Order: sequence, then structure tokens, then C-alpha cells
Amino acid sequence: MKRITILVADDEAEIADLIELHLKKEGYDVLKAADGQEAVQAAQTHSVDLAILDIMMPKLDGYEVIRQIREQHHMPIIFLSAKTSDLDKIAGLVRGADDYMTKPFNPMELIARVNAHLRRYMQMSQPTTSGKLALEAGGVVIYPDQRIVTLYGETIELTPKEFDILHLLASYPKKVFSTENIFQHVWGEAYFETSNTVMVHIRTLRKKLHEDTNKNKLIKTVWGVGYTFNG
Repeated sequence: MKRITILVADDEAEIADLIELHLKKEGYDVLKAADGQEAVQAAQTHSVDLAILDIMMPKLDGYEVIRQIREQHHMPIIFLSAKTSDLDKIAGLVRGADDYMTKPFNPMELIARVNAHLRRYMQMSQPTTSGKLALEAGGVVIYPDQRIVTLYGETIELTPKEFDILHLLASYPKKVFSTENIFQHVWGEAYFETSNTVMVHIRTLRKKLHEDTNKNKLIKTVWGVGYTFNG
């Protein structure tokens, strides 16, 4: 069985060593990077299944690292940062992170989140012979088996969580999902802290689908309740 490799990028060696210690106890292989440039090189030259990134790193900050990684890879990415404001968390999720934790952090909570993201990612990455039909609506075509989405024939790049949210909503058109429902379905865990994570992912998803300029939105907000697919 292929061993799972996790990239840990943080210029604070003590934090990187602590994370490495706990990850190795879980049986994971660990790659460490002391700056953003090393992190990008590691992701390009190794098979990485999940990345844990600091934001404030030398050479390249975490935002630039995630931008470059997302050009080629779709593995889960967790920001672990001393930047603690809600705006910082939203900025991290908008840039393409699947999760955001603040320092100081509980190593066991980090491991729980790593396990949850990997479990979901591995399940979704399994080859399938299900022959699921593509879902189509408003110029959008979703290919569940290939995890590909096209908009008027052009492939659009979605993060794993963005794809999962879109696929969930499109699979049950007109059904209203609360933010708690979406989080539990997509993250596969009990609902964390706040609804901001789901809200931000839907915001970036809408932008990629050009929903900001489309009057007949595919993802409709049901105020006070949640979201529905208007396909």
C-alpha cells in the first residue's frame, strides 16, 4: 500500500518538528520545508497527499505557495498561521485552502483534521466503475467519476472541497442544504466552530462559475436556511 506523504512548510523549526512528530506517530511520511520556495519545490518533485502551510514564510509566502501548488495539484491544503482574524481566515480559504487553523494550536486537533481531509480525499480519488451520469445545468457539466467540471465546454479548476460542494448541491436540485449539512457531507466530520468555511468556499465557487455576473444563479441562497442548486 502506498504510504501517505504530508508536506509541512513552516519557518519555525520547533513547530515543524512538533507537527512532524505527531504525524509520524500516525504513520505518515513527512516532508519539511523551511520557506515557501522549498515548499513549492517539494510539491513539484514529490508525491504529496496533503500540505500544511504557514502563511508568513521567507522567499514565498503561503498565499503564493498555494497559488503555485494549485496550478498542478488538488490535494487538501491546511493553513496553520499566527494570523488569527476572521478576515485572515477568509483570505486563506479564498486563496484555495481547504481548512485554516490558528497558532497556538492543539496538535491532536490538527491531526484530527488531517485525518478527516485525507479520508475524504482518498475516498473521492478512488477509481470507480460506477458509470455515474454527468450532471448538466446552465452551461455547467459535472463529471462525477473524473471529478471534472466544465463551463460552456471549458474546464474550470476547482479545489476538492469546491467540487464536493458543487456535486452535492447538483445531485439534489431544489433541495435546501444548511451550512451544517454541507459541512458534514463534504468534510465528513462534526460541524466546526462557524459557518464561515462553507460560506467562503461557496463564494469562491460562485466566482469560478461566473455567478457574480449571472442573474439566474445556479447556487441560490435561501436566506436564514442555507443553499440550493437552482438547476
